Amino acid sequence: MNQAGKLSEALVGGGCFWCVEAAYETLPGVIEAENGYAGGDREAPSYEEVCSGRTGHAEVVRVVYDTGKLSYRQILDFFFTIHDPTTEDRQGADIGEQYRSVIFYANDEERKEAEAARAAAQSRFDAPIVTAILPRPRFWPAESYHQDYFRTHPDAAYCRIVIAPKLASIKIVK
Repeated sequence: MNQAGKLSEALVGGGCFWCVEAAYETLPGVIEAENGYAGGDREAPSYEEVCSGRTGHAEVVRVVYDTGKLSYRQILDFFFTIHDPTTEDRQGADIGEQYRSVIFYANDEERKEAEAARAAAQSRFDAPIVTAILPRPRFWPAESYHQDYFRTHPDAAYCRIVIAPKLASIKIVK
């Protein structure tokens, strides 16, 4: 995979979307990581509605990547290194179904890749992986103030205490 390829998308949720977005932005071949909401029952939900726990949405990141530099499987393998996929509806102090671990697939091939990536990742964890693998629903972009949050708010407490240490520990999957 040395040549430029076409652009493709993955849709994943692994806790706070600020963390997931910041992590994917470190991965060579990722063109864009956009925060948003998916998997709920309300049209165009707001952050406040999603945080209420009444919409069923997860905080997700739409990852746009160059298929000449990254495969869908590499996107997924990286996903399992940047969050704890064994905790249901939470990541650290972030608790609620909006923080669930989820992969939304667009077709049967992506579903099979997601299942294989989850199975391969299981050997690195003592507890069972609880990551859901579901058909891709509509993606709703998050409000503009949530986009590129770590990059634009590096001195915010959450960024210093949660995101920066996570980024420092990331191992790029080759």
